[in-house]
Amino acid sequence: MKNILILAGLAFLVVSCGTQKTATVAAAPVEAVKTSALTPELEAGKNLYDNNCAKCHKLYEPKSFTKEEWTPILVKMGKKAKLDETQMASITNYIDSQL
Repeated sequence: MKNILILAGLAFLVVSCGTQKTATVAAAPVEAVKTSALTPELEAGKNLYDNNCAKCHKLYEPKSFTKEEWTPILVKMGKKAKLDETQMASITNYIDSQL
């Protein structure tokens, strides 16, 4: 009986560690990303935002903050994520285009 409980506990641990959490979207309700398609440059910025920022925390909708509020957030987080100037410019352009 003890062995069964140990095996069940290990199975639970493996299953719970193996499930992936999906990124939750920020406080603002998720809307379709503007009805018009993004340009390739803006799409690249969106992909960088989605793939780098969601590694550490939930993603915030661009409209959750003003441009003035985004500026220091992007500077601080860009340094933490070790993004270069080109990547940061791409993310910033994407965020600004959605405001």
